[in-house]
Amino acid sequence: MRYYTEQDEWIEVEGETATVGITDYAQGQLGDIVFVELPEPGRVVERGKEAAVVESVKTAADVYAPVSGTVTEVNAALADNPALVNESAEGEGWFFRLTLADPAELEGLMDKAAYEAFLGTR
Repeated sequence: MRYYTEQDEWIEVEGETATVGITDYAQGQLGDIVFVELPEPGRVVERGKEAAVVESVKTAADVYAPVSGTVTEVNAALADNPALVNESAEGEGWFFRLTLADPAELEGLMDKAAYEAFLGTR
């Protein structure tokens, strides 16, 4: 199942593992992505706290952890090709994977329909 945050991150959960990235809306707002700073595997991230940084030609922005957990993998392809986020923000441009610390934290996140309605309020 895929969830979304008000800070424009998405998280896709399979069992106790989750993949995190930024939404297509977010990459569109940022413009051309030139650098992505990813968390180290093994790092414990906390829900709502900075977990990664994305830099574009316009600005730099923090990427927040949608849930708490331990980073298990990062998308190494972004080191050589950060524009992958622009090309496929909600697919091949994912940022990191983590093991969920508390699956109950997913309850406060939005599904796709709720996220799209949220975007309509901006």
